[in-house]
Amino acid sequence: MNSKSYVEILLVEDNPNDAELTLLALEENHLSNHIVWLKDGKEALDFIFLEGKYEDDNRLFLPKVILLDLKMPKVGGLEVLRKLRENKATEMIPVVVLTSSKEDRDIVESYELGVNSYIVKPVDFDQFTESIKEIGYYWMLVNQPPVSGKTT
Repeated sequence: MNSKSYVEILLVEDNPNDAELTLLALEENHLSNHIVWLKDGKEALDFIFLEGKYEDDNRLFLPKVILLDLKMPKVGGLEVLRKLRENKATEMIPVVVLTSSKEDRDIVESYELGVNSYIVKPVDFDQFTESIKEIGYYWMLVNQPPVSGKTT
């Protein structure tokens, strides 16, 4: 099984500083065994739907949770969320928007599109780390996902 054949957490984040803080917080809390970091929405869609450079992947299961930034190049987070919810195979993957946007329209549209949680990234390092720890614990250990998680 290659390193990307089993993914529990898919982090979609274009800001390398935020991504590294997220990865560090997950690692410090032993929640980073099967995580993939992708840097834009287009790459995320290709990865999830096994297209482009990922078309030959032999992944059997979808991620347990997707941590999704909204403001990204190529394809924004709202469009990624829309595509996930339009597809029967991906519509039930938990998606947590993790963004710096406090704009009401982003929050409302995210929930209208079926986001599971909307979290504004704390500016303070310790608060950010604590938020990531809580997100990871909840979605990886507490939440009970549906049994079906296989790709089609």
